[in-house]
Amino acid sequence: MDKRKVRSYVLRAGRISQGQKNARNQLAGKYLIPFQIDSKIDTKVTFGNNHPTYVEIGFGMGDSTVSIAKNNPAHNYIGIEVHPPGVGRALKLTDEANLSNLKIIEHDAVEVVQHMFTENSLSGIHIFFPDPWPKKRHHKRRIINSEFIRILTSLLIPTGYLHVATDWEQYADEILATLRCNQDLKNSAIDYCERPSYRPTTKFEQRGLKLGHDVRDIIFTKS
Repeated sequence: MDKRKVRSYVLRAGRISQGQKNARNQLAGKYLIPFQIDSKIDTKVTFGNNHPTYVEIGFGMGDSTVSIAKNNPAHNYIGIEVHPPGVGRALKLTDEANLSNLKIIEHDAVEVVQHMFTENSLSGIHIFFPDPWPKKRHHKRRIINSEFIRILTSLLIPTGYLHVATDWEQYADEILATLRCNQDLKNSAIDYCERPSYRPTTKFEQRGLKLGHDVRDIIFTKS
């Protein structure tokens, strides 16, 4: 029997530029947090302050993450991404903006949230445009499921929020239903909400809009 873990991503041998390689080699010590199973992140030590901390899961190439951190210097941010080209570019952008409030973890987000954060420690969690895995046989790979949401909810402080955005209608409906089933979360809208000002539009999002995909933002808060 195949007991391999079903993951929400597939690591492909994508093209990584020399600049992205250089950033990973030169900037890791400054901005990367190593994945560790037996070590929780102490944000007061990591950032040197008591500012609220937000996590972005699967930040892609890092544009939105860096933009949000740059526009909100009184908040701390931790971005999680598994693909080397995106990590390299995010490191480069972070250094160019000279950001002290953004750190990056290069690892599977599911394992990171299971092992590296303490309960009631995060003010918000962002999951922008997770892979919809549109083929039905691949739906098991979708990162949003009841167990994952249970873990994320436990990490949020009371009144902390979980913000998911997607341009796939069927996936949006599934996410909305999953979040509604969690008794510790409350929808900030009747169903979907307007894009909040802190979330910038991305190239990925703009491409989806050109294809006629409606973007849906879903924000639930912890009660």
